[in-house]
Amino acid sequence: MNKNPIVSCFPNFLKRNLRADRYCSRSDTLAAIDLDRLIDSGIKGIILDLDNTIVSEDDRYLSPDAISWIGLAKTSGFKLFILSNGKRHYRVRYWSEYLDIPALSPARKPFPGAFNRALRSMQLAPDRVIVIGDSLHTDLLGAWIVGCPHIQVASLPHPPRWWEKLIGKYVQNTYPSGQELWEFKSSNYFNNN
Repeated sequence: MNKNPIVSCFPNFLKRNLRADRYCSRSDTLAAIDLDRLIDSGIKGIILDLDNTIVSEDDRYLSPDAISWIGLAKTSGFKLFILSNGKRHYRVRYWSEYLDIPALSPARKPFPGAFNRALRSMQLAPDRVIVIGDSLHTDLLGAWIVGCPHIQVASLPHPPRWWEKLIGKYVQNTYPSGQELWEFKSSNYFNNN
């Protein structure tokens, strides 16, 4: 994790226009995010991205200690909601049920509809909900549009899609080399129905 986690997630030309540096921080993994610090900041709800934040979209890696962190967030009183742009509904349904967190997919992030639906479900104002995800152009931009603070985590390793080969380094943080990764064997957990 960065020594000073409050950094701008946007390029300088956007930072000047959006004043994004007030709302954004970065973390290597989900479990590295300090829940007590969120509580002290008045945060009551968490909107989570699924793909490459909790589990890699190819179902190869699970973010280290993510499930324990989510359990601790629940016992600390946070309301949680998953927004996923993933089109494989069985995956989102599996993780929603396994983690016991409501989910919406496809969320069509960064458009505000799904974010607003999550906020209504949690019955919280945007400034009381933090959005945590790996992608600047979907998770964090959507959070900014609806007025939520946000944290960008490093994207779990996954096969890059065509657009990631072109602009991935500008919208995602590479998972740190040497950082622990947990293998996840999806065939043991769900069928592709």
